[in-house]
Amino acid sequence: MDSINDFLVNAAAATSPARMLRDDQKKFILQAIAFSLRENTTRIIAENKKDLDRMADSDPKKDRLLLSESRIEEIARSVEDVAELPDPGNQLLSQKILENGLSVRKITVPMGVVAVIYESRPNVTVDVAALCIRSGNVCLLRGGSDALFTNTILVRIIQEVLTDQHLNIHLVELLPADRKYMPELLTATKYVDMIIPRGSADLINYVRENATVPVIETGAGVCHTYVERSANLEKAAAIVTNAKASRPSVCNALDTVLVDREVAGRFLSLLAPKLAAYNIEIFADPLSYSTLKDLNYPWLNHAKEEDFGREFLDYKCSVKVVADPEEAMKHIRAYSSKHSEAIVSEDAEVCERFLNEVDAAAVFANASTRFTDGGVFGLGAEIGISTQKLHARGPFALEKLVTEKWIVRGQGQTR
Repeated sequence: MDSINDFLVNAAAATSPARMLRDDQKKFILQAIAFSLRENTTRIIAENKKDLDRMADSDPKKDRLLLSESRIEEIARSVEDVAELPDPGNQLLSQKILENGLSVRKITVPMGVVAVIYESRPNVTVDVAALCIRSGNVCLLRGGSDALFTNTILVRIIQEVLTDQHLNIHLVELLPADRKYMPELLTATKYVDMIIPRGSADLINYVRENATVPVIETGAGVCHTYVERSANLEKAAAIVTNAKASRPSVCNALDTVLVDREVAGRFLSLLAPKLAAYNIEIFADPLSYSTLKDLNYPWLNHAKEEDFGREFLDYKCSVKVVADPEEAMKHIRAYSSKHSEAIVSEDAEVCERFLNEVDAAAVFANASTRFTDGGVFGLGAEIGISTQKLHARGPFALEKLVTEKWIVRGQGQTR
């Protein structure tokens, strides 16, 4: 195949029937998809195994790729949750009658064709499809080659449901994973209304730098947790351990620990055994290296400049000792991807300053960055975490998959 033009044309043609779906239809479709996912669990796991068998056990992305019965059940429940969310389309935002008698209304309408480019996260395939169906959009899914078999079976199951409901199967379409088609997708301004890259910083940068279609950046997370001198250190150690070790391959996982010099020794002595239990490899600045060396921490390296501002996506993190909140926030300004940032402190004034001054999509006081999630925030499934400021910021969920439209009715008025 030399081109994905047919995929693009079919997607654009499907936008009209997508917009015409009634609220009850969209709910029913999603409930049917959830049912079909459960019914086809064995099929899904068999195809997923083909992908897993091609990936090394040491690859941290393998956990993101794995689909078990429990994970498929979670995905199905997520689809049902999306079905119960209010339809974000056709909502009246404002209305007025002008002096000349014109009736002017502003309403929400679907975006149109939403293309999502992502890596080894097959749950994204279903989440995006569900969100786009619920909001009346068409989705083009471009997953990574690592998850080719899994994504193919998931989209096939969704399209089987669409066929059973006598609907256009191009409402949800899986694009080829071959990179040679990427430039065509990124420049398909005639057919695609929005592109959302979700994955590594390299992927997001490539899409942003080469796309002529509007882009919403999501996914890359360089997340810090700052342990301030007044912090409850036991609480801080638990928060840092959760942020790093609970699921290190996701974008809201911790990458860098910043610790106040005044409590660095005591804090690191509490943190070290907790991280060692997960075999966390630490890249430490000179002050923290000395302390951790004295503690006989087994997986210890001298940090290089590139270890700060690095998204590890693995059982690895960097540690830096800072003098005060000013230095901590200066470091975050320099190295953050503006995804999720946290402070652990018992000083309410310092916490408020951090929450107000740190520029990120989500900021936390005395809580793990792992909570940055559309489902956790009550938004249902998400396409990703937007780290930019235009249109959407934070969890990019159902409510952001619409734009605005002006409806003007007259009786022959001219200007």
